[in-house]
Amino acid sequence: MNLSTQFLGMTLKNPIVPSASPLTATVDGICQMEEAGAAAVVMHSLFEEQIDLEALSLDHFLSHSEHSHAEALSYFPDMHSYVIGPELYLESIRKAKARVGIPVIASLNGVSVGGWTKYARLMAEAGADALELNVYYVATNLDIPSAAVEEMYLDVLREVKRSVSVPVVMKLSPYFSSMAHMAKQLATAGADALVLFNRFYQPDLDLEHLVVTPRVVLSTSDEIRLPLRWTAILSGRVDADLAISSGVHTHEDVLKAMMAGAKVAMMTSELLHNGVRRIPEILQGMVQWMEEHEYESVAQMQGSMSQRHVAEPAAFERANYMKVLKSYIG
Repeated sequence: MNLSTQFLGMTLKNPIVPSASPLTATVDGICQMEEAGAAAVVMHSLFEEQIDLEALSLDHFLSHSEHSHAEALSYFPDMHSYVIGPELYLESIRKAKARVGIPVIASLNGVSVGGWTKYARLMAEAGADALELNVYYVATNLDIPSAAVEEMYLDVLREVKRSVSVPVVMKLSPYFSSMAHMAKQLATAGADALVLFNRFYQPDLDLEHLVVTPRVVLSTSDEIRLPLRWTAILSGRVDADLAISSGVHTHEDVLKAMMAGAKVAMMTSELLHNGVRRIPEILQGMVQWMEEHEYESVAQMQGSMSQRHVAEPAAFERANYMKVLKSYIG
């Protein structure tokens, strides 16, 4: 049984790619993913705010009390004892590449064009096989039009593409007024792959203390339907590989992702909840299903149920909305 897939110009042994999470925050964690059967791994994200904060802290450290007395004019701190956060991230890339044989995808999370994007080049130089740009932006300003938000994504992508030669992946939210057009713009601007979708973790309200609190809720398989739909719609229509993220928990979820047109299925919640042992279990489930249904390879099924290939393409549009309403029986 051939489970291999082509993603970002690389041949992966199977479509399962753990996405950025605490499980991929250490080199040991990445090694465990490889041992369990993961075909590639996305490292935890390095945030724009981390880079900016470390830069400000370092600037303060270098300049604080610089001229307080005569001896201070020649004072300079011991830089060997001051290693900022982003440098540790780059070192993690180097160590991971030295210990694993699977592709390592670095993740850069930010929203604006600026000095932080230089770390894309540094990540590539550290050995990352590809870069994931996770542009997590919540448009709360009433005066910023949707076109300006879209241009922000495109500006960040263009700047990173100018500085690196490795593939660049854009991880998106579904909150665009014209998702299909946005995907086309990103592919035209040079995105080598699109990940559908980023999960925007919503804040909660603490009624006892009257404060806004963070609350992490892991996904369920039901959440795969949104990225599944858009993957099926975009498959074969944009010049970029597609990856499904959110709601990937079972071998059926991975198979659905492939049939919709994805090249890889990225998972986090399932591994956080049940551990990396789930990877070989899911792979075995895929093999068993494929044998029972006489599939010889993953490539054979990829895109077979995309909008371009199903008997009723309108099922991915308004027709499905009407059918869902009529199908409910109270």
